[in-house]
Amino acid sequence: MTFIIKTKKLCMAVCMALSIIACNAQTTIRTGSTPNPDVDYKKLANIDTLANGYVNRNWIKGVATIVVKNGQIIQYKGYGYADAASEKPMQKNSIFRIASQTKAIVSTGILILYDQGKLSLNDPVSKYIPEFAHETVLDKFNAEDTTYTTVAAKRDITIKDLLTHTAGIDYAGIGSDNMKAIYAKNNIPSGLGVIDADLLTTVKTLGKLPLAFQPGTQWRYGLNIDVLGCLIEVISGMNLEDFLRENIFEPLGMNDTWFNLPADKSNRLTSVYTEDSLHNIIPWSKTNFGVDPTYPLISKHYFSGGAGLSSTTYDYAVFLQMIMNGGSYGSKTILSKRTTQMMLHPQLDFLFNGKNNFGLGFEITTDKGSADGSRNEGSFAWGGFFGTTYWADPKEHLICLIMTQQTPNSHNQLSQQFEQLVYASLK
Repeated sequence: MTFIIKTKKLCMAVCMALSIIACNAQTTIRTGSTPNPDVDYKKLANIDTLANGYVNRNWIKGVATIVVKNGQIIQYKGYGYADAASEKPMQKNSIFRIASQTKAIVSTGILILYDQGKLSLNDPVSKYIPEFAHETVLDKFNAEDTTYTTVAAKRDITIKDLLTHTAGIDYAGIGSDNMKAIYAKNNIPSGLGVIDADLLTTVKTLGKLPLAFQPGTQWRYGLNIDVLGCLIEVISGMNLEDFLRENIFEPLGMNDTWFNLPADKSNRLTSVYTEDSLHNIIPWSKTNFGVDPTYPLISKHYFSGGAGLSSTTYDYAVFLQMIMNGGSYGSKTILSKRTTQMMLHPQLDFLFNGKNNFGLGFEITTDKGSADGSRNEGSFAWGGFFGTTYWADPKEHLICLIMTQQTPNSHNQLSQQFEQLVYASLK
């Protein structure tokens, strides 16, 4: 009986996903002079009060937001300053370091190669980068001298493991203490900033290091998508920026999304901030994680698939609309409909954060997660290190982004409050 109930629920979910994609197939983002009948604009204006309140209290220096309902932009603004020192106003089209929002775009890139028949999701990574063969798993670690022992991995890690963050790869700089130490000793970077190294050489080194756990047994945020970015370069024969520009950015008109931001766009790049020990906002400096805040403007050849892009709220909304459409946007098809469905399908047999699942590049809201917040089951989301957040809710045909440039932030409730106000404005 339990199996039958679960099967019925799965069938209903799949049917709903298919119907949503069918409805969204030709949706493109547009402005509109006619008010959206599904929106209470008086309630939506509470976002102005919220954002200006944070700026006026000096809890943030600036923020940009966009809300898209049924393909129509219903809210799109900048608040406060893009640069506080010069009092340069935040514009709605200001450019932000989106850090981990890079991941979903690069995940889409590897799935483009999947659609082209150039790889299988169950392919071992070692098929393309032999250094990932015969991997080991960390057993014991000595913190005093960073020596360690290992056991053999029970299987090779796969491309799907990378997409779902279940490979056993950790993060440099922000991961677990043991793995951070191992990565630091072997000069494995986090992906943020300007990296004076060769991507393939670095990933080959990573492949020789132990995994944090047996592949497929846990979820851990890590350098998985940096490895995927390297795989894109190896399999396609193109560097990652050129591949994404040709296959995603140019077809979608994402003209403000770059690893190496063009000089003529530099005046729109926002400043980035952090906090001192008393929680006062101060400018970000090179001493923070060793990341030069001007890195988007510095020419790079190491393209981090997990953290390297800069973009705008609008560009990223277009990308999310394409995903919500089932892989197409206007006359352009980026992914097949079926591959996009897989991308948004829960891939784990456990809840990675206690309430939500993970797809092929996105956090996926579950029934449990929906009960704990505003988003409907099936919403997909993530964010970025410097204070950017996005989600798309297919059931509401809704796309939302809120971007700041500050980490850490003692007043970090802004995105949650923004979300509450968005849903409160829907009729």
